[in-house]
Amino acid sequence: MSVQERKQRERAERERLIVATARELAEQQGWDAVTTRRLAERIEYSQPVLYSHFRGKREIIGAVALEGAAELAAAVRAATSAADGPREQVAALARAYLDFAARNPAVYDALFQLDGGLAYAQEDTPEPLKDAFAALLESLGEVAGDGVHPGLFTEMFWASLHGLATLTRAGRLLPEDAAQRVELLVDRLAVV
Repeated sequence: MSVQERKQRERAERERLIVATARELAEQQGWDAVTTRRLAERIEYSQPVLYSHFRGKREIIGAVALEGAAELAAAVRAATSAADGPREQVAALARAYLDFAARNPAVYDALFQLDGGLAYAQEDTPEPLKDAFAALLESLGEVAGDGVHPGLFTEMFWASLHGLATLTRAGRLLPEDAAQRVELLVDRLAVV
């Protein structure tokens, strides 16, 4: 291995460490606790080293969001592939999405609440974000109904899931009714 390859590998490892540490800190204490000073202390590198990877917190949030998008897409695909039939796939998708949001609140915030400097629903949208939407569209597109654009239906279903995730996390919805909400959402929105 050349010196250049080793340096590139070490740089990539440092970047993964920064993102993992930021994610861990955000999940434990919230995004307000994620500062370059605190990250530098935790990973035992200087702040200038962090800035050589990310221009600031916004880019770190974006990196966590991209990682989270890939994980969300994988979770949705795993859930839907194990389900039989369109209705069961849509219900599995909804449960997987809501479970992801509940288990990863800081990542969910990075994806959908905070400014990570990422373009959404545009030509230059990063591939992991496009793929997360595609994971939803794969199951939802076929239950959109006649004359309904599959992408628009997916956006509406996603918005409903986001509302449920956000309101449940904020304590505005009773968690014990979560399963009934998923069933109602699937029954009322999806044409199966």
